[in-house]
Amino acid sequence: MKLLVAEDEPKTGTYLQQGLSEAGFSVDRVTSGTDALQHVLSTPYDLLILDVMMPGLDGWEVLRMVRAAGQEVPVLFLTARDRVEDRVKGLELGADDYLIKPFAFSELLARVRTLLRRGNAAALQTQLSIADLEVDLLKRRAIRAGQRIDLTAKEFALLELLLRRRGEVLPKSLIASQVWDMNFDSDTNVIEVAIRRLRAKIDDDFEPKLIHTARGMGYMLDEPDPS
Repeated sequence: MKLLVAEDEPKTGTYLQQGLSEAGFSVDRVTSGTDALQHVLSTPYDLLILDVMMPGLDGWEVLRMVRAAGQEVPVLFLTARDRVEDRVKGLELGADDYLIKPFAFSELLARVRTLLRRGNAAALQTQLSIADLEVDLLKRRAIRAGQRIDLTAKEFALLELLLRRRGEVLPKSLIASQVWDMNFDSDTNVIEVAIRRLRAKIDDDFEPKLIHTARGMGYMLDEPDPS
């Protein structure tokens, strides 16, 4: 497994590179966001570990550009910025995990291994299902209760996101960034309209209802709790 560590603090960077190498990983290390982006776009990595505050491009911008380039490599933010809004920003930009400094190396290693397992499983997964809804990611086809559901490209992308994150309440800002590649504007109702249309196709004529609204928070796809 090949990892990239982007950390501008020499002591921390060396510590991470040495520890991860001893754990059996191949580790490249850079000290600026600009170098991190160049490496990611030219070399296939299995995981990125990004500091937020770096010379050149910061971690936020590196991640945004990596995702804009269509790369789904898992990303772990490692940073001293511990505000909730910072963690939310990182996750909404497409980060997979967020670890606050100072940290125990054993916890970092556990998170790295978890992300790598999750990434491998996601890459191999070509079919998703819940209740009587079946989605074939290769054929881009959705079937519920044996009936083919015709979806637009955006509706399919929205359904795939909800399925991959089933059981999680996804805020509108995350849905906007992942499906429409845009920042969420509170004055637009594009997400509400898309959810309404998707519901009409996969929920209105079927039971149980799978798409749920968490008022003031976002949307979730899951089977209802048995009563």
